[in-house]
Amino acid sequence: MGECLTSRYFAIYLSIFGSFGEADIYVTIGVSVERVLKAYMICLFAMEIPLHSMSLQECIGYARKHAIVLEKGRNELKLSALSVESASLERYGELNLVADYNHYNTPRTLAPLTPTVMQSGIPIAESKNIFSVGFSYTLPIFTGFAQMRKMEMEGLSSKIAGMKLHLIEEELIYNVRSLYLSGLMQMEMLKGQKRYTTALEKLVSTIEEDVKLGKKAEIDLLKARNDLQNSRTMEITFESNILSLRAALEALIGKDPGRFEKVDVSPEKPSALVNMERDRISSLERIDIESMAVQKAEKMVHRSEASKLPQVDLTLYAGKNYGRDTAHSLGIENEDIYDIHLHARWNLFDFGKRDIAVQKARIAVMQSRLKREERIDSVRKMLKSAYASLKASYASYKGTLSKLALSEKTERIEAVRYDSGVSTIDDLLLAKARTQMDRAKMIESRYGYLKSLYYIDYILEKGRR
Repeated sequence: MGECLTSRYFAIYLSIFGSFGEADIYVTIGVSVERVLKAYMICLFAMEIPLHSMSLQECIGYARKHAIVLEKGRNELKLSALSVESASLERYGELNLVADYNHYNTPRTLAPLTPTVMQSGIPIAESKNIFSVGFSYTLPIFTGFAQMRKMEMEGLSSKIAGMKLHLIEEELIYNVRSLYLSGLMQMEMLKGQKRYTTALEKLVSTIEEDVKLGKKAEIDLLKARNDLQNSRTMEITFESNILSLRAALEALIGKDPGRFEKVDVSPEKPSALVNMERDRISSLERIDIESMAVQKAEKMVHRSEASKLPQVDLTLYAGKNYGRDTAHSLGIENEDIYDIHLHARWNLFDFGKRDIAVQKARIAVMQSRLKREERIDSVRKMLKSAYASLKASYASYKGTLSKLALSEKTERIEAVRYDSGVSTIDDLLLAKARTQMDRAKMIESRYGYLKSLYYIDYILEKGRR
């Protein structure tokens, strides 16, 4: 509701000030109405300020427990673990309850005829309709090691799923940090903009008195009021950005973070970090994932080669055959059936299909190895870019600090010069605008520095620690 009111007020605010020329704005609405509008703006923004707050670490902790993206990753890991268990259980074979019904055009015996049965003189039951029910147990004896390779591949897939979950968590932590810092940066800029607005309000008030006394020209008052209007518009922009960042962070972690709490930002010269971290690239989980993908592809080669070896399996059957005896009118008869079947198959020639499968698997191995090297180069590039950004943010911070000090001094000088009538209002307003711009750049570089540090933590997988 508050967000809608804020948007509505913003539209009203712009429509009011956009429908008049610069020279007519304050003449039309008057100072008292201006103050009412300002108070209204403050009240509306206050409606959007939550009473609770979450620190950066609290946001990260909550996200690690409740974020949807992590829940999906955990489910993928569970599925992978179940696949490992399923592959392991395949070596025990399977027990089935089997049943079938057969109709023949001529009577058939319920059990195979043997010399003993034929010599015994006992009537032999036979039927055109035979129904069988029993248990069948099939056990793979030798699969050319294909089953073992499958278990190993599923085990590697499970490890890869676990590492991917860690990387998802690393990315989540970085995104939470980035959004949180962006919110803090916008709040600090808003605070500085409000100080700038207050300074312009005092300047406008002073010029108004000087205009009444005839010391200043009316055009100076209009120019100062125009800058004041622009500053208030910037405040609304910052407030809107803060609300948007809060909404984005809420969607990410699953809870409204409330007010952003202050984070200590103390930029330090980053040159000593480069050589210390560069050697860690080969041990990163994102590289281990590619290494395991190579191992998985190699095992796929062995599994494809397993088809060239004999395949042996054992089948046990125990059941009964039922049927109405048509030869001796004995009614429904049944016979016990037991069967032990050892089956071996060796495919000696298939016109090259197995060779093609093996060749494809070997190409997949080469592709996996190339992908691993590509990933190493990509991480190295990312790390270099991140350090370059870190150094740039630090240099910008140091540069804007000295520039801000100069701008503030220039602003004070221009204020004195303007009061003395030596310079124009344009010089003073330009000096104030430069000070505000340098202050905003300083804030941006400070938080940019910390964002770069967090990005390096993400690349080096240190965010979860």
